[in-house]
Amino acid sequence: MMISTKGRYALRVMVDLAEHQSEGYIPLKEIAQRQEISEKYLENILKVLVKARFLTGLRGKGGGYRLSRPPESYTVGSILRLTEGSLAPVACLEAGADACPRTAVCRTLPMWQKLDALIEEFFDGITIADLMAPDIPGNDYVI
Repeated sequence: MMISTKGRYALRVMVDLAEHQSEGYIPLKEIAQRQEISEKYLENILKVLVKARFLTGLRGKGGGYRLSRPPESYTVGSILRLTEGSLAPVACLEAGADACPRTAVCRTLPMWQKLDALIEEFFDGITIADLMAPDIPGNDYVI
């Protein structure tokens, strides 16, 4: 499994919009500049996020993009599945994959299934809100 630039940029955009949500609709140009992403490429990513209702878009003066829901309601897994299509480590575990004729005798299938479950659990356990507030080393001192 390799996460493409589309998936990585989608995560960056979602965090950016979450960090600037108090500013209302954020123009594409501002997001592109802050994230150092081509406006043309970013436009394609934003279309996918709007179509899935992860973002709301507004045209015209004062327009731009904003999150449709609170940052806590978006998981990294949901964003990556939307942009990547699948997080499965092997083709036979992808949704809608043809049944493998070796499934009954495959010695490695249980290992791949376990890895797939770990990946899903890991990415579904992280929200955009979590990415907004990264742990700062040394900031865990308790009195």
